[in-house]
Amino acid sequence: MQRTLLTLAALIMVAALPVSAADAARVSVRVEGRTQSLYGALETRFEAGAHALQALDAASQRGEFYYHVTTTSFGPYVDQIGRYPAGGSNGWVFKVNGASPPVGADQIELKDGDRVLWYWATFGATGGPPTLLLTRTGRNCYRAVAENDQGMDRSATGAVLQVDGRRVRTRAGRGCVGRHTGPVRATMAGAIRSNALT
Repeated sequence: MQRTLLTLAALIMVAALPVSAADAARVSVRVEGRTQSLYGALETRFEAGAHALQALDAASQRGEFYYHVTTTSFGPYVDQIGRYPAGGSNGWVFKVNGASPPVGADQIELKDGDRVLWYWATFGATGGPPTLLLTRTGRNCYRAVAENDQGMDRSATGAVLQVDGRRVRTRAGRGCVGRHTGPVRATMAGAIRSNALT
């Protein structure tokens, strides 16, 4: 009987242990601040936890940046990353694979390969700003799309590719930058800057 109780107690203790690194999803985490990238512009994948809030915590440890969470009646809310606290119509939000989930960051389960983006946004009558996603289409050529809150893409018309101190205009979000040594990023008025590609 005592042996059965000890076995049961051991099983309960094992079940109560936190999620191990082996159980964590391997994702990329990018944090775009109000004026610059704070972390993960190149979107390198690493084991970042089981949900988007754990991914932010893992990124903050790797990138040594500050963030703060407030507990609300709706659950945990990230009210500050880096130097800027949320306030008024400005604040910190997240997307997973380009879409804003309808649940809190602690509720969205991550899968291997997911892209997590935390960013500073100013909200208007139609929601938050679009976020840019940059992909490579050929040698030294790229395509930028603008993702809305539902994760739907449209051509990032008016996007500019930035590389090695140069600005290259695009046509319907597409452009070639020629030889370069540094990473390429896309920017567009009214949108959150893109990831970077080498």
